[in-house]
Amino acid sequence: MCGRYGFYKVDEFGERFGVKPPAFTIKDNYNAAPGQILPVIMQSEYGKTLEPMKWGMIPAWAKDDRIGYKMINARSETLFEKSAWRGPIKYHRCLVPARGFYEWDKIQIDGKAAKQPYYIRPEGQDLFVFAGVFDTWHDLQGNEIWSYAIVTTRANKEMSAIHDRQPVILKPRDEALWLEPSLQDRGAIEDILRSYDDVKWNMVEVSRDVNVIRNNDERLIYPINSQ
Repeated sequence: MCGRYGFYKVDEFGERFGVKPPAFTIKDNYNAAPGQILPVIMQSEYGKTLEPMKWGMIPAWAKDDRIGYKMINARSETLFEKSAWRGPIKYHRCLVPARGFYEWDKIQIDGKAAKQPYYIRPEGQDLFVFAGVFDTWHDLQGNEIWSYAIVTTRANKEMSAIHDRQPVILKPRDEALWLEPSLQDRGAIEDILRSYDDVKWNMVEVSRDVNVIRNNDERLIYPINSQ
């Protein structure tokens, strides 16, 4: 799965993704977490735009927004089967900018079960995107809430040493295709979503301070032995 990630040097987003500066403020975030309002790139009638969305997709038909905390990730294998994802995967795809993400490995410390966090980046891609899907939901007051989920797939050989799932990281050549609204063919979409088998991961052990959401500074991404 993907439950935390980081993005920083946000002034570089425009040049990298070809989007205009947004009307909202984006701050560096070294510990992006579910429930937060985060920047997402979508395709609109005005072209590619950077929009604020809540992480944790709330389907349009949901009775309340609490379901969003259970829908931070969308499994690529069931996107076309489950009702919550069938519409978004065809009509509401987005790009989720990131510099890296966190995953936890199960370890033993003094004979007790524990989890060691890693900060993970694809080698050669300092700024990349996760494949994402989104939806819009209205609360009882009629307020419109935009929210998204990060698509995950089976872990490749290197990642499987830590976890059995990994986020789908789009290759740069596939980013525009992922946003293309006319692309609704299941076969073409699933081909983009196939595991990034040839990726080389940069994985470093980091401080367990990342476990606490209020901790949010650049030291979280540094290797333990450098702190």
